[in-house]
Amino acid sequence: MLARLRARLTPLSLGMVVLAVTLVAIHTEREPLYSAVVAAQNFFYDQRLNWTQPGPPDDPQVVIVDIDERSLSAVGRWPWPRERVADLVAAIQEAGAAVVAFDVVFAEAERNIAERVAQAVGDDADAAMRQRIESLMPAFDGDRRLAEQLARGDSVLGYILHSDVTGEHDGVLPEPLHPSLTIDGLPLSVLQMPAYTGNRRQFQEAAHGAGFFTVLADGDGVVRRVPMVLAYNGALYSALSVEAVRELHLLPALQLDTAPLGQRLTLEGVRLGSLYIPTDHQGQVLVPFQGPRGSFPYISAADLLSPEVDSPRSLEGSIALLGTSALGLYDIRPTPLDRAMPGVEVHANIIHAMLEGSFPRRPAWVEGADLVSAIALGAVAVLALPFLSPWLGLILAALLIAGFTAWNLWAWVELELALGYVSVVAGVVAVTATNFIWGFAFEHRRRNQLRQRFGEYVPPQLVEQMAENPAAYSQEGENREITLLFCDIRGFTTLSEKLDAADVKAVLNRFFTPMTRIIFEHHGTIDKYVGDMIMAFWGAPMDDPDQRRHAVQAALAMLEEVDRLKVVFRAEGLPEIDIGIGLNTGLANVGDMGSDYRRAYTAIGDAVNLAARIESLTKEYGSRLLISEHTRAGIETEWPLIEVDRVQVKGRKEPVTLYRVDL
Repeated sequence: MLARLRARLTPLSLGMVVLAVTLVAIHTEREPLYSAVVAAQNFFYDQRLNWTQPGPPDDPQVVIVDIDERSLSAVGRWPWPRERVADLVAAIQEAGAAVVAFDVVFAEAERNIAERVAQAVGDDADAAMRQRIESLMPAFDGDRRLAEQLARGDSVLGYILHSDVTGEHDGVLPEPLHPSLTIDGLPLSVLQMPAYTGNRRQFQEAAHGAGFFTVLADGDGVVRRVPMVLAYNGALYSALSVEAVRELHLLPALQLDTAPLGQRLTLEGVRLGSLYIPTDHQGQVLVPFQGPRGSFPYISAADLLSPEVDSPRSLEGSIALLGTSALGLYDIRPTPLDRAMPGVEVHANIIHAMLEGSFPRRPAWVEGADLVSAIALGAVAVLALPFLSPWLGLILAALLIAGFTAWNLWAWVELELALGYVSVVAGVVAVTATNFIWGFAFEHRRRNQLRQRFGEYVPPQLVEQMAENPAAYSQEGENREITLLFCDIRGFTTLSEKLDAADVKAVLNRFFTPMTRIIFEHHGTIDKYVGDMIMAFWGAPMDDPDQRRHAVQAALAMLEEVDRLKVVFRAEGLPEIDIGIGLNTGLANVGDMGSDYRRAYTAIGDAVNLAARIESLTKEYGSRLLISEHTRAGIETEWPLIEVDRVQVKGRKEPVTLYRVDL
């Protein structure tokens, strides 16, 4: 176990280093890493929205009055005459809408036709004609008509806070939410815009409220969050969606939820009556998209303006958002759920969430929780993967990622928490990849080294098993119980005198080859060939609980093979050969031994010496196979064993009982 742990110290250390580097890289703001991380976070956020979208609301309280392509065909290009807009507002109010909110802005004054006629006739007109023309001016004053219609119902105008400073400011702004960005002596850190486009003063004074409908896309151009508050010229203003809901329920002005951070205030959320809306420190809220485009009911402005179409009942008691889906009016926004969603529907999603009192949130502590989760799951991967096979490692990594994904989705759906994802997945993937690289680049080399070192001693199938876990097979010296076999050709000296050197070599090769095959077939390890002698053992480098039985089976098979070789050699005119085999089981020191110039995997010890002595006694007792009492233990029932003698071999004080197999 200690040897295996030492072998895993390198991948453990590498895993910890890679995990640390990965988490530092993810939380850096250096390019291009920062952009890559943000892109990955946005990708998962978008996928999570797609996986968990609730779908269209059953009974929405917000309806979109759409200036669509059909409306432009019926009425004409935008901007429409203000009188026509007033007719549309009147139709919306008559259909029962509680609040009319405008996702369009009326910044410029409309030219009065009667005034233009008066200018055209000039001073040449007589007094009566001029008086008549001037009397017609109020009837053709579309701005007055629209202002009067706005005043007849609860209406909330929209305006834009933006960064285009190339022209003069258009229109006027409403009273700010806060006239200063300093609260309780500390500056508030929110998004600030250098320019605005507001409504004409007469519209602003006639309407019951106003809010900006500015939508700020992320760096990839996709709308995922919308500001609830923005600053302009040191003052704070609230969003159209906020003002529409406030007007619907007659709520007090928006309240800020702030927290001190050093020498400034940071925004954590806003309150509208009893509703709490969690925001980021810049005052933006995650858009709780219900689904793709069309998740809220759309009513064409053309239908409301047509006397042939009955007023739609869906407007009763609702907030009517007047906006446009016409492509030529440039209010199409890419969102995570739809690449071409009208901007007015983005606001509809926000208003719906306010009315339902349900908003996704990402509190300040989430970033710390993400880091802790990444460290915890990454540490599990670091500590476990080095001890697992590649397939088990993949399964563990997949389970870690799948488990965290399930938890992440559950927190999003049930707790409305927008937890991070990239840190955890990147940490687990990086550690897993590191272990795979280590396994393929370094473990592969170790396996090849093991195959090279043991390939000559151990059966190929056992070498492959050992290669699956090379760290478990140390070549360092260790004491193990093994069963040893010594095999010697009888009368080899006489045989070698009858043959020349080439024939001796050929005979030995023809003898060693089948003997080695038999030992390998019975899971034995070849220690060495010395002249005409073979030394082998069982129980190392791989454990073998049946080592005694395997050794006896191998010895009996070797005797059978020698009998076959006798017949073959006799037929070829070669001297007959015979062998003697001695078996013994006991403790021995096995390992890679030798010098700096040459080493070999071998066994040494008293048990080895006794096995060699037993083999030499086979001639004296006229037996081709003798086994010691230590090898006999445990295999008494396998073969009929006959006691030969109890002897005291040279170099040992304790006598040993020898047995032969009675076949």
